[in-house]
Amino acid sequence: MYPPGTDVAIFPFMTTIDRPEPDGDLEVRALAAERLTFFADAVIAIAVTLLALDLPVPAGSTNGEMLRSALDHRTEYLAFCISFLVIASHWRSHHTVFRYVNRLDGHLTGLTIGWLFLQVVTPFATRVITGNGAFQVRFGFYAIVQIAAFVLFALMVNEIERKHLARPDTPPGALRRTLLRTAGLSVGFVVSIPVSFFTDYSYWCWIAGPLVARVVRHLHNRRAAG
Repeated sequence: MYPPGTDVAIFPFMTTIDRPEPDGDLEVRALAAERLTFFADAVIAIAVTLLALDLPVPAGSTNGEMLRSALDHRTEYLAFCISFLVIASHWRSHHTVFRYVNRLDGHLTGLTIGWLFLQVVTPFATRVITGNGAFQVRFGFYAIVQIAAFVLFALMVNEIERKHLARPDTPPGALRRTLLRTAGLSVGFVVSIPVSFFTDYSYWCWIAGPLVARVVRHLHNRRAAG
């Protein structure tokens, strides 16, 4: 960049962005991103474990009593299955995006910590939603937790793209495609909140949202290919 023997100090307008990073710094940054990903995986595992620990155990001295007890707890079992799939969906999106990240900044780390906090809150929200009475409040609390998790994830993707924290070989549009896939789940939660004031089956919106988003995405890809 400069002739041999040139003193870079005479160019005060030069910033650290213009100078190549030492290989050691690149390795440290990549290691920090990798450790954050490992930490996220561990927290997700803890969240799923907490989810399973709250499952009620069927009781009874006969087969019939055991089956009736399990049937009585069907709401808790259904909530567990839904929350497991929700956490798994959040983790999949995070894992897909962060495999391309090789640098961190304080903002991205803070957003990730907030996102992980909401994953750990999900088992608590699951217990709340299976309670009795005040259905709209219980249901809305669970949905808001998941919507907030998506908002933080969207901010993470924006931060990665804005600060160029992903590897240079990241496929074009890979981060945005992952974000759009996750948006389907979020839309289902958003729609379910007003629907919950009319029916207790509003959780079907959580299933319909990703399915509708997948169909729309498939039709869009076919149109683009054609």
